[in-house]
Amino acid sequence: MDAVLFVLEGFRVTVGETLAAALAVCFALGVALIAALRRDSGDGERIAELSGRLASLGEWLGGRQTDLARVMAERLDAQTRTTGETLGRLNERLAVIDAAQGRLSSMAEEMVSLKDILANKQTRGAYGQGRMETIVRDGLPAGAYAFQTTLANKSRPDCVIRLPGDPRPLVVDAKFPLEGIADFRRAGDEEARKFAARRVRADVGRHVADIEAKYLTPGETQDVALMFVPSESIYADLVEHFEDVVQRAHRARVVIVSPSLMMMAIQVAQAMLRDAAVRESVHAIRGEIGKLAADARRLAERAAKLEGHFRAAQEDLGEALTSAEKVARRAQRIDGMDFGPQERRTVGV
Repeated sequence: MDAVLFVLEGFRVTVGETLAAALAVCFALGVALIAALRRDSGDGERIAELSGRLASLGEWLGGRQTDLARVMAERLDAQTRTTGETLGRLNERLAVIDAAQGRLSSMAEEMVSLKDILANKQTRGAYGQGRMETIVRDGLPAGAYAFQTTLANKSRPDCVIRLPGDPRPLVVDAKFPLEGIADFRRAGDEEARKFAARRVRADVGRHVADIEAKYLTPGETQDVALMFVPSESIYADLVEHFEDVVQRAHRARVVIVSPSLMMMAIQVAQAMLRDAAVRESVHAIRGEIGKLAADARRLAERAAKLEGHFRAAQEDLGEALTSAEKVARRAQRIDGMDFGPQERRTVGV
């Protein structure tokens, strides 16, 4: 009954106050009617009739009050349930927002850590090496690559990838010079930007020359080497602002690759390894089929020899049966001979 039904000029009107006001109005109307009737007539019957009507009106108002209280209670219950559901959904969304905020905080910490890594030359080199090794390990079997192996000229590339059917490995270098790019990004004016651009061209050009001299050994390594850049954004800056550097590296047979391009190169190597494995399997299957055909020929020859033996044995058996029949017939004839008395006496003596 204390629920607010409506607000009028800043004042909250509750259900109880509304019902009380309605009863008061009805009571005042009843009293006014009784007074008017008393003034107009002194008839007791009409006063009794009016009293009965007022009593009926009171009962009706009481019933309406009960119905109104019930309806208001149902509406308040429904509103309470709706408010609870809304608060539940709000709590779920707040939980999602809290989780997203936690992930954003974690990402911010990782970005700060990455910034610290890239600020130090040694840690930056280890970061590039580690990311390159992760891509290679995830994409190739253990025997298809090697890290920090030594070539004939005593140089030690960061990674070599062994391609099927070719003893010459593909060399991958992960020591990309990032100092010039960092200066280029931090440049506050045009003069500083030009100075940083000259440094990028000089550093990358010198590194390309080192890769060409150390890792492109005729007859020992592939004719092309890969220069790994550990960041997609840095690679995008190179392609956008230093296309001449990229083209110069291509002419020197050094291909600059980002992590995504490195993954594509690894996928090409995977396909080559699968094709080589299939070819080896086909050769092995063909060899086994040849051996099976030879075994089938030998089996046919031996079966033919066995058939000859069986045929000869069958002929010998037939001749033995013929001789046995002849012996049996001769025995029957001997048994059927009739000897005379002299022969029998002689035989008896």
